[in-house]
Amino acid sequence: MSAGSGDTFGGTIGKTVASSKPWWPETPKPPNGAPNILVVLFDDVGFSDFGCYGSPIRTPTIDRLASEGLRYSGFHTTAMCSTTRAALLTGRNHHSVGVGCLANFDSGYPGYRGKIAREAGTLAEMLRAHTYRNYMVGKWHVTPLTESGATGPFDGWPLGRGFDRFYGFLDAETDQYAPELVSDNTHIAPPGSYADGYHLTADLVDQSIRFIADHIADRPDLPWLTWLAFGACHAPHQAPADIIRGYDEVFAHGWDVEREQRMARQKAMGLVPPETDMPARNDGVKAWDEHSADERRVFTRLQAAFAGMLDHADRQLARLIAFLERTGVRDNTLILVLSDNGASQEGGPLGYVNAMGPYNLRPEPIAEKLRRIEDIGGPDSHTNFPHGWAMASNTPLRRYKQNTHGGGIRDPFVVSWPNRVPAKGELRHQFVHASDLVPTLLELVGVPAPKNIAGCAQMPIEGESFARSIADASAPSKSSPQYFEMFGHRGLWHRGWKAVAYHPPGKPFEDDKWELFHLDRDFSETHDLARHEPERLAEMIKWWWREAEKHNVLPLDDRFAVRFAENATRFQGARNHFVFHAGMGHVPTDVAPDVRSRSYTIEAHVEIGDKACEGVLIAHGDATSGYSLYVKDGLLMHDLNIGGGHEIVRSDRKIPSGTHRLGVRVERLVRETPPARGARTGISSYTLLIDGEPAGSLQTQLGFHTLISWSGLDIGRDRSSPVSHYKAPFEFTGRLLRVTVAMHGDQKLDGDGVGKAEMARQ
Repeated sequence: MSAGSGDTFGGTIGKTVASSKPWWPETPKPPNGAPNILVVLFDDVGFSDFGCYGSPIRTPTIDRLASEGLRYSGFHTTAMCSTTRAALLTGRNHHSVGVGCLANFDSGYPGYRGKIAREAGTLAEMLRAHTYRNYMVGKWHVTPLTESGATGPFDGWPLGRGFDRFYGFLDAETDQYAPELVSDNTHIAPPGSYADGYHLTADLVDQSIRFIADHIADRPDLPWLTWLAFGACHAPHQAPADIIRGYDEVFAHGWDVEREQRMARQKAMGLVPPETDMPARNDGVKAWDEHSADERRVFTRLQAAFAGMLDHADRQLARLIAFLERTGVRDNTLILVLSDNGASQEGGPLGYVNAMGPYNLRPEPIAEKLRRIEDIGGPDSHTNFPHGWAMASNTPLRRYKQNTHGGGIRDPFVVSWPNRVPAKGELRHQFVHASDLVPTLLELVGVPAPKNIAGCAQMPIEGESFARSIADASAPSKSSPQYFEMFGHRGLWHRGWKAVAYHPPGKPFEDDKWELFHLDRDFSETHDLARHEPERLAEMIKWWWREAEKHNVLPLDDRFAVRFAENATRFQGARNHFVFHAGMGHVPTDVAPDVRSRSYTIEAHVEIGDKACEGVLIAHGDATSGYSLYVKDGLLMHDLNIGGGHEIVRSDRKIPSGTHRLGVRVERLVRETPPARGARTGISSYTLLIDGEPAGSLQTQLGFHTLISWSGLDIGRDRSSPVSHYKAPFEFTGRLLRVTVAMHGDQKLDGDGVGKAEMARQ
């Protein structure tokens, strides 16, 4: 092509170009004075759990940030983790962006897809256009877990939604000593174990420091967003034993005294009005003194584990804040510390040492809890506290996470920014919602919300900025009404008034009782004014329905069992055969073979040399629940681990050298209709197979009735927290070629049980 042709480069070489504007795109510049942003998001931490919100739990780092900045008493969330994260990330209501309920299932309706819509850009996507580098660390949980496998799709993972780096986990929860970790778009093994002092919270802070340090080394001129979402304090409540035991004495007085003490501190701080009344105990919660001495001892330790987990997280956060100070970026870093919803009711009335047993119908009586009291918070526990302590966490509010009363949706929120927040230790009482965070940050940074992201037109921002209230304590609350909905529980706030309805599952929605509270005068929602102001209540209920229609809340659906069962069936469909070849990576639990409540056969194709070999062939789960097929002492072995109880079958003969098929055949011998609550579903047999021939068996009533584990599957090793009595990873020392899993068509799930277990996972 000649130099005078239309070729861009050839046509300009050696010539003077008239325009001074370069042909390449201009590099955008950061807004003047743009701050770094650090979001520290806790999980299932109640309104009163930070020390600066009335708790005796030691949180000096958070308390210091509050003393150097602001505390909000009217920050509201959406009652669940996925949903609050969707609102915080996008600046829209969670139903509007497709995350009306959980990321664990897709019911097909626009408001309930379990994944943030492309039309709802995230904060990271919005800031990226203004030179921000974005780092996501910790819990994500806003993409369907059926899309969490090795092939994705990755468009809903953090790197697909505007973040430049990711280190954390995709699920609602994970074991703190053996987490289900992802680095960018790849599942990885934890870098340590309980034995060598590993804990996920410390690891997440290490990675946050690494990302920011790398950023400063490479581009100190550009601002950054670091979104640090702890697993703390979602179950399992796990923390160093010495920290946990240090709280036994603190909470020995029980939840009734604790509530009173917390509210007294809150009143002294000015967090709640002096006339605030303490609500009656939540439904089903007994007085502390009505419990036996053994129960009180166990309950105290369970609360100590929760407290220890929060205390431990605060200690790790201190390292991150110290790093920001040491590197000179603290003054221009806007730090937000908050929780995603109220304290959780998933621990039930008695709490759990290892919840995995009861979820699979293996009871955990108080005598067993007491016997295992020193295991609480350790590597083979899946600990959660009882309703009474969750109630205390939410002081002085009613109900819990999942509910639209204050205990589910009113949370602590701390703001600190030395360069721009001159107020030191002040309180703000404005009503603020999770969807208001993005417009606030955009205003503080000085950039508009984009109309288009990556060619996709964007829906309007639905939240309202509360930036003015940061500087002005007298600034008004948001002007628009704010609706709430979760599993049929409903609510509407407007100008200091709140209408709210608790929905008993399975009951007609039209039978729900609506209550009316004047929150400006009744912080704790204890004085129902429905009879005194029926016209106001009627108008607010109508307004709720208008907002529900506007934001894709409808249809209302409280069918826990059906929705969870449908989602599992829809994902795996007719697939009943899996082949796992040697060399593959980790398989998350939601994309692993679903062997719950069914017959199935597992076979490992191996080559064994003249020397004795040992190790895991396939393992799904961890020390709290799962199964493992392995070779030990020359024998083929299978362990069915239900809540830490082991049903082990050993082969009746040793495995000779050579090429073999080593397996287990599981048969449901009694196929019954789903059991009554707490009952078991018949008997299953577990038969070991060597080259297709039986080699030992056992029968048991135990099995995977509702879940296998929330830890995933590996072949050739058990990568972290061992399912059985061996030291992880216990890699297979022979040659493993492949493992096949063939599932039979007799699956009959207890939908109600699955729903309860999945709800505890959120």
